[in-house]
Amino acid sequence: METNEFQRIAKALADPRRFAILERIAGCKELACQTLCGEMPVSKATLSHHLQELETAGLVSIRMDGKFAHLSLRKDVWLAYRKELAKRIG
Repeated sequence: METNEFQRIAKALADPRRFAILERIAGCKELACQTLCGEMPVSKATLSHHLQELETAGLVSIRMDGKFAHLSLRKDVWLAYRKELAKRIG
């Protein structure tokens, strides 16, 4: 994993709200964005920002179905990050 990719993921995970969002997404095979909107105590604009950060970091995949978005954890990226973290920290 490239250093800039590792740092982008670490930065995305450093925000407690983003981490909570990722935990919720990771708990499902696929999560409707509308469901997440109803569960998170933030505005849609704030949630959208956090999702964009997670997608930019490569942690989340967003699949559009018409006007509805469905979210899923990119397990390959998550596993690569965990492996790199273990290599760097031990």
